[in-house]
Amino acid sequence: MLRENVATSPSVARLARGLLRQSRALSADYLLLAVLDARSAAVKFAWLLCSGVVAAILLVTAWLALVAGGIVWMRGTGASWVLALGVAASINLVSAGLLALWMRGLFNEPPFAATLRQLRGDDSAIVAPEARS
Repeated sequence: MLRENVATSPSVARLARGLLRQSRALSADYLLLAVLDARSAAVKFAWLLCSGVVAAILLVTAWLALVAGGIVWMRGTGASWVLALGVAASINLVSAGLLALWMRGLFNEPPFAATLRQLRGDDSAIVAPEARS
């Protein structure tokens, strides 16, 4: 019996080494996949950010063209420069105020609120995805 255990020990050790080697290789493959996914996500995020900046610039340019067109139209109807610029400034201030109110409504709860509720174990505050809309 002892002889059989000694004879099978090297094969068990060999199997254990093979299992360890394969688990390392599998871990390395998963880490490589995670790195490649992270790199891809970073590149896509950079493109998204750049596209957002370009879109914002184009939006501001369009808004300025509309305001300038309004000023020219008001001057064409006989309004003074002071009145035309005052109306344009008022429109900009009202628009900025409405935008600020809208932005304030977006942040009615702190970031990661759902995660914090989950970690605290507050199941009553968790809202199902279909109930949100």
